[in-house]
Amino acid sequence: MTALRKTALVAGVLYLITFVSIPSLALYIPVHDPNYIVGSGPDTPVVIGGLLEIIVALAGIGTAVVLFPVVKRQNEAVALGFVGARILEASTIFAGVVSLLSVVTLRRVGAGESAVVTGQALLAQYDAFFLGQGLMPVVNALLLGSLLYKSRLVPRILPIVGFIGAPILLASLIATMFGVNDRTSALSALAALPIALWEFSLGVYLVVKGFKPSPITAGMVADGAPRAFRESDV
Repeated sequence: MTALRKTALVAGVLYLITFVSIPSLALYIPVHDPNYIVGSGPDTPVVIGGLLEIIVALAGIGTAVVLFPVVKRQNEAVALGFVGARILEASTIFAGVVSLLSVVTLRRVGAGESAVVTGQALLAQYDAFFLGQGLMPVVNALLLGSLLYKSRLVPRILPIVGFIGAPILLASLIATMFGVNDRTSALSALAALPIALWEFSLGVYLVVKGFKPSPITAGMVADGAPRAFRESDV
């Protein structure tokens, strides 16, 4: 397995890992109950949802870090912007998880009815960070999509799907911000589907096929693989 093939494989696996948090929406249903803090029942689903989101945040950063040495050869500034966007996205995820786990903590320590308002404030804060998480995939699709489209490292249809999905998701987020649409509605799910398809199909392609031959891959082979991915290090 060549160094470039390993890079594509790792990036693809990390992209697929970012989908493990899909069950979180269902796992977080109990914590959105206004009386969750004073209610009864297990906290485990919320904690599991938080762990899944943390995994997604780390995997998201990993996708950008692994792809950076390759896509920077197309445009280093845009590639660096993609890394920054992924880090910012992970930050919103971490902050949101902290908000929800803070609600769980209030419940476990028996804060009682006096903490109900605080719990609602923390949930509102999570919802705000959730919107941030929705916005960053739009930015990521435009940044990475443009790099992959121009470099032809993957079939152009893949970033085109991202280009189509980005404005659709952005419009849905704006509608949610103005109260026109609920973030958990079927319409929101449909609006997020093209972006999800772009990221999932990219992950599958990188795992199964790797990078397409291009001037970038030829240049990297000619220059020698980065030390982190040399055959002798495996």
